[in-house]
This record gives sequence, C-alpha cells and structure tokens, in this order.
Amino acid sequence: MKFLRKILYPFSLLYGLITSIRNYLYNKHIITSTQFKTPTIVVGNLSVGGTGKTPQIEYLIRLLQNDYKIAVLSRGYKRKSSGFIIADENATAEIIGDEPFQYYLKFPKVIVCVDADRTNAIQQLEALENPPDIILLDDAFQHRRVNAGFNILLTAYHNLYVDDGMLPTGNLRENKSGAKRAQVIIVTKCPNNISEVEQFEITKKLNLTEKQSVFFTTIEYDNELKGVSNLNLSELKNTEILLVTGIANPTPLVEYLTNQKIKFKHLKYPDHYQFKEKDIAEIKSEFKLLKSNNKIVLTTEKDYVRIFADLQNLQFISIKTKFVKNKASFDKLIKNYVE
Repeated sequence: MKFLRKILYPFSLLYGLITSIRNYLYNKHIITSTQFKTPTIVVGNLSVGGTGKTPQIEYLIRLLQNDYKIAVLSRGYKRKSSGFIIADENATAEIIGDEPFQYYLKFPKVIVCVDADRTNAIQQLEALENPPDIILLDDAFQHRRVNAGFNILLTAYHNLYVDDGMLPTGNLRENKSGAKRAQVIIVTKCPNNISEVEQFEITKKLNLTEKQSVFFTTIEYDNELKGVSNLNLSELKNTEILLVTGIANPTPLVEYLTNQKIKFKHLKYPDHYQFKEKDIAEIKSEFKLLKSNNKIVLTTEKDYVRIFADLQNLQFISIKTKFVKNKASFDKLIKNYVE
C-alpha cells in the first residue's frame, strides 16, 4: 500500500494544483458564480463520502419545515436519468437517486429535485408558480457555479480533513484551504462521550477563522426498525440477522449493533451500490443459510429505498444527527440566515 501511495503521490499533487487553480479563479471572480435571491444552504464536505450529509440535510428539514417551504436539490448520484427532475409519484431511486428518493418518501411537503447543473435547477425552482422559501443543496460544496448564502462543511471524527490528503492517495476532493469558505464546520460521528478537552483539541487542530463556528454531532439510531413490520431494537437479541450495507462507511452501524450485543452476518457493498440480480440472489442465498425461524435482513434506510422491492423480511434502521452540545446555537445561526 505504501509503495502504491508513492507511485500515485505525483497525481495527488497534480489534482491538488488543478483544484487550487480553479478555486483561485472563483475567489478572484475571474470565473463567475451566481448568487440567487432564494436563501441557499449547502451541506458538503472536502472528502469523498461518509461524513453524514443525508442526516444533516434531514436535520435542517425538520428544523425549518414548519415555517418555510423547502426544496432539496441534489445531483442524484448514480441515477439512470439526466437533466432537471422534480420528484413525484413516479419517482424511484433509479430515476432520482437513493438519497433524494429517501427525502421524497420521508418529507412529502418538501420539493425534492435533482440536476447536475445546480444553477439551472435553482433557476427552475425560482420560476415555479409556488417557489420554495429555502433551497438546501446536498453535496454541493465544490459546485462553485452557485454562490451559496450559507455553507456547512462536514468532517468525520475518525477522518478529519486536516489529517487527510488529496485524491488519489487520500480522500480529499480539494485542498484543505477550501474549508475557509464554510461558515460552519461540523465534526460528525463523534463518540457520545466525547470530552470537552477533546473537542477543544479538535477545534484547535481545525484552525478556524474568526468568522467560523464549529459543532460536534453524533449518530442517534432509532430504536424502532421499519420495513416489513415494526420491530424494536431490543427484539433483535433473539433474532438471526443478515446485515446488508451499501454505504461509504458502515463502521458506526457495525459498532452500534455490536455494542448492543446483537449478532449478525455482514454483507458489505460499495457506496451507492446498484444491486443487481446476482446480488439479490446472493443476499437471498445467505439469508436461507440462517438456521433460525426468527430471522431478518437488516439494512440502512439509504439502502432500503434501492432494494425493498426485491427482498422479503427486510427491515431498516434510521439515523438522526444529534448535537453533542450547543444545538440551540446552531439552530439560531441557521434561522438568522434564513430570516
């Protein structure tokens, strides 16, 4: 692995140079970006996946949906369609992508749309007969053609961007200096018992500007499983489980189930994996090998929207973002911007 990293290191330098030049051109307004009249909030990261953007978007929806008409805009990663699409009753994970489809199913009052060209999408949204009051942009921190009013940058506790390197030897999509564009940095997936001292040390390490704020969040798992039937998490201790994941980082879920003394067999697939017939057959075959009559297939909510039509005995576990402290301060920052 070290030898491979040495070989690829020049490509990391080249990739970093290209992205730095691009950001410089935007920062100096040589390449122009568009600012819109509708309040726009970006939730993104510097790294490739696994920082918890989906639960953070859902947190913002829950925070604002009672007072404002919200639109969520995503590119619809790995969807089998193109162009601008607003989710409707014909939407599927294949048409709009798994995360947008999840938003659509959970939040019926929210406009969910996809477009690789976010500028075009926002123009389309603002032209609607009943346009949104707020637009949440999912994973658009590097999409600099849009000059968003508020940027939230996520970085995972176990893999801070300040400790990472550029692609392909690391996971960063742009130089660490890009973090300066964010008004808020959230350290996600923290341990529930993270100490004040450790929070202080991480904050110091991030080297924030005077205008930036940092918050720490953890993952909160729902005790009620959903799917074919509603089960309580406590019931799983006497259940044989086949865990199926197609997300960037299943480690927190694996650790959570292990800490709950829940036994399972894990089938792990890549992030945003498009399950094929042979994969469904593999899952069904592994499920048959479980000897108990009391058995389920357990997956994440994001994976569920892609495979629920193909599997029986399928349950999913939901997650939410939970602030370790200063939740009220974060909420106030968001509401002040929107107002």
